[in-house]
Parts: sequence; structure tokens; C-alpha cells
Amino acid sequence: GIPIALSGRDIIGIAKTGSGKTAAFVWPLLIHIMAQKELEKGDGPIGLILAPTRELSQQIYQECKRFGKVYNINTVCAYGGGSMWEQQKACQDGAEIIVATPGRLIDLIKKKSTNLKRVTFLVYDEADRMFDMGFEAQVRSIADHVRPDRQTLLFSATFRRKVEKLARDILADPIRVVQGEAGVANEDVTQMVEVLPPGPAKWTWLVKRLVEMTTLGSVLIFVTRKANSEELAANLRSRDFKVLLLHGDMSQMERNEVIHSFKKKEVPILVATDVAARGLDIPSIKTVVNYDVARDIDTHTHRVGRTGRAGEKGFAFTLVTEKDREFAGALVRNLEAANQHVPQPLLDLAMQCPWFRKTRVQQSKGKRLMAVPGGSLGQKERPGLGAETSTRVQDSTSFSSYRAGSALGGRGPQSDRMAAMKTAFSAQYKTNFIAATDSAPKSIPIGIHEPENPDSHHDAKRRKKSRWD
Repeated sequence: GIPIALSGRDIIGIAKTGSGKTAAFVWPLLIHIMAQKELEKGDGPIGLILAPTRELSQQIYQECKRFGKVYNINTVCAYGGGSMWEQQKACQDGAEIIVATPGRLIDLIKKKSTNLKRVTFLVYDEADRMFDMGFEAQVRSIADHVRPDRQTLLFSATFRRKVEKLARDILADPIRVVQGEAGVANEDVTQMVEVLPPGPAKWTWLVKRLVEMTTLGSVLIFVTRKANSEELAANLRSRDFKVLLLHGDMSQMERNEVIHSFKKKEVPILVATDVAARGLDIPSIKTVVNYDVARDIDTHTHRVGRTGRAGEKGFAFTLVTEKDREFAGALVRNLEAANQHVPQPLLDLAMQCPWFRKTRVQQSKGKRLMAVPGGSLGQKERPGLGAETSTRVQDSTSFSSYRAGSALGGRGPQSDRMAAMKTAFSAQYKTNFIAATDSAPKSIPIGIHEPENPDSHHDAKRRKKSRWD
């Protein structure tokens, strides 16, 4: 995406978590700023980066500050929960880049602490998360108040309909850059799912394995509710585990202290709500445990993405109980898309979900109908040119060999598909092609006509008219 951004084009960037999206817009932004005239007193920023959460905005701010310091480029981070006076003062002193959450940026503009007149480089990071948090109106309002000749970059790990509509409205002839598949979990993370009975089974499972997990690196444990996170952290501390806690009701100063301690590896375990699911870039995290399943599959993708960042390997464990059958269906699809193992207990649980069972049955019916040569691609067998008049007899070997091939293929779905394709094409070509000596035209002397077969007219009438006649 960097060459495209340097060329001045708008971008829709869809990439797995931990793939370096931040660098893809920070570096072009710095070069863009270097090409502009210097700020004068009262000027607003040249580059504006919007992020959904305080943690993500602070992380982007640190990257901008690190790379921009060499070029004497100032960056301000503005977010709710921070000191409004300090942020106002920093904006009034002049900054080429503002990294902000949408709500706080609008507050600063209303107080006339900054303006958007000089903004020519606009970035939306984690756009899908902004919509989930109810920032759609603010996001559109900010875009409407930035000059139309700007360059806009929109980044997201998932690309749903609302985000697509926003992209159409605020981007001009964008180039879409996709790494992997939209909304698919990072394949560098090995995902394992445990289906457990209700009750204390999850707690027993966690305590039994937590020591081993901490030997690999830092461990991030996700729970859905704040009360559950406090209870789990207290229980772990009672077992003499060193644990940090992070949730939405903590003050910004407390959050920063927790994240700083976890980054410095002072404490190996962090229990968090989905506040930590996005944008938290801590390379030392080797294991993620979804103690409670996520509210939706997009959040699950981002949770898993806290490990396995920048090409490193990681592990993610998801603990599922019977009450999570609705989520189990979406999880099976997510695992299959990321080429991960789907345990049979999870598949059995997912089959209890009506919508998943219905789609699964439809898919299996479709596969049975298409079990013909070339069927693995969802195509009919190509009969070959002149099939209507061909003397070729279709025997059953091609069908049986195709089924055998698909059954005897590799273990994974991809290897099954490849084996089926090879068998299908092999069977098709063996029966379609006729040796050149058999089909060579007869040698007839010039001026002598070949005797006409009296039955040929009768056959022509009986033969079904071809669409090519």
C-alpha cells in the first residue's frame, strides 16, 4: 500500500491484524508533510489520523512521534479521558499531525483550538470499529469539513456493508488493497478450541495450563464483562499468579500504567475486556485465551490478532460451552477460512444452531450434485467440440475414479480439491482424445466423390438440432 499512497491515490486497505497497517500510512504521511509549506501561526494540522479507541490512538501517536522526530514534525494525540487543557495547548502551539478519536477532535474544533483548513492527508484506522462504537455521524461530519482535494486512506481488518458505503462516499476512485481475505483470522496464529461442560470446567482448564503458557511469553485473557474480569483476576491472584486488569471503567491514567507494565513484561498475565481487542500491539504476547467467547466473529478475529503479530507465531485458545452454540457456527466458518483444525465437538455443537445446520446441509447437497468430472469447481463436464456426433461412449470409470480421487485425497479441504481436479481432468482427457491415426481423413483421388451413405439423410433428420447449426 505504501507505493500507492506515495502516488497520491486514495486507498481502501484491508489486512489481517498485526500486518503493519500503521507503517503503511505513517511513512507516506511524513513524506507528504515534507512536501508542504511550513505551518504558520493559527494553522491546523496537515495530516489527520482518526482512531476508535484511546489505546490505538496512543499507539499510532508513538509511531508518528518516533519517525517524525528526525524531521522536526510535531504530533499531538487527542482523546477522551485525557486533559482537555493540555490537548488544546498542544494544538494551538502547532502540530503537523493530529491523532485523535472522533469525539475529542470535534470538541477541539468547536473550542477553536484547531481547524481542518490545512488537512490534505486524512486517515481512518479501524473504520469498522468506529461504526461499532457509534461514531458514524462524527466520521462523516469530519470528512465533510475537510477540503475535497485531500488524499484519504481507510484501513480496516474487516469490510462490512456500512464501511463499504462510507468508502464510496468519502473516497475518490480508491485502490483496494487486500492482504489475505477480509475478516479472516491471522493464519500465523494456531487456534485451538475447547468445548467444555458448564460450571467450573473453564476455571480448572485455565489454572492447569496457565504456568505452561507463561513460559512461552505474555498471556492475554479475554472476558466479555467487566464484573467477570474483576472476579477472574481476583481468583488468579488468590492462586499466587501475578495478574494485571484492564477494562473500560478504569481511568485513562490507570489504563496507561497497566499497558506500560504489560509491555515491559513486569507482569506476565493480563485479564481484559474487549477494550484490549483492537490496536494493542505488544510483541511479547504469545498466547491469547478467550475465556468468554466474543460478542461477534469480527471481535474474535481482533482478539486473536493480539498475538502472531508481524509474522511471529502465536497461540489462541477459545473456551466454548453449550450456551455458545450460536457463536460456534460462526467460529467454525472462521476456522475453516483460516485453514485451522475444526474439532468434532465444536462441529457437533455448531450443528445445533439452526442457521448453521441449514447452510451446512445445503452445501453438502450442492457437493453431491456436483460430484462429476470438473465438479470440484462447480462446473459441468466439458463434452468437447462435436460432442453431438462423437462416437465416444461415456463409461462409468471417470465418475468412479473421480469419487475415489476425492475420497483418497489429502487430509485438508485444499488437498481434497486438488486431488479431485487432477483425477477429473485425467479421466476427461483419456476419454475425449482420439489417436491421430484413427481420425485421419481417408485418401480419396481428385474428381472421385465418396459414395454417399443412404442412411445419412435419415440420421440427420433424427439428430437433434445443435445450437451451432
